[in-house]
Amino acid sequence: MMIAKLSFFSFFFANFAVSMKPIFLIGYMGCGKSTLGRALSAATGLEFIDLDHYIEARFHATVSELFASRGEDGFRRAERAMLDEASQFTDVVIACGGGTPCFFDNMDVMNSRGLTVWLNTPLERLYERLQRNRSKRPILADKTDAELMEFIVGALRAREQYYSQASATFCATLLEDKNQITTTARQFAERFNLPLLQQ
Repeated sequence: MMIAKLSFFSFFFANFAVSMKPIFLIGYMGCGKSTLGRALSAATGLEFIDLDHYIEARFHATVSELFASRGEDGFRRAERAMLDEASQFTDVVIACGGGTPCFFDNMDVMNSRGLTVWLNTPLERLYERLQRNRSKRPILADKTDAELMEFIVGALRAREQYYSQASATFCATLLEDKNQITTTARQFAERFNLPLLQQ
């Protein structure tokens, strides 16, 4: 299995000097997709796209507003259309929503059009990050610490079957300050043979 994946990576990056297929960062909220994606963009020159922000710009509404006006099914259909569009870009790093991999054929689309990387961040670190910033996430804002942990555990259990379909996994535990973010981004770039900009 490892040999097959290494062969895939070799094939995937064989012609990156001309153009590189998209890199999709997936994982649960708080795993570091946007933080790492922005750092990778700065380190490599690849364009960074936050899929939620891409959707909001196209529909002129926030994700929360789209959920309220269209329902989850309507939002997920809009998300699927925007993923299909963004997945055809080259030289980009795309941070997907935590639920993006769990609907329709989204994982098949990402795996067939680019490199999909699951940021498999430890439960304890996810909890720390979400506990610290839960006021910014309406779905978490009213939960006690115990309810928050229970919520995260349940969501991870339900979503792991989708996240685990990614082409690769990467540990994004160390993203807590500027130095850690820069180091982790360089480690990601080296792991997946991404060209780094001259510092």
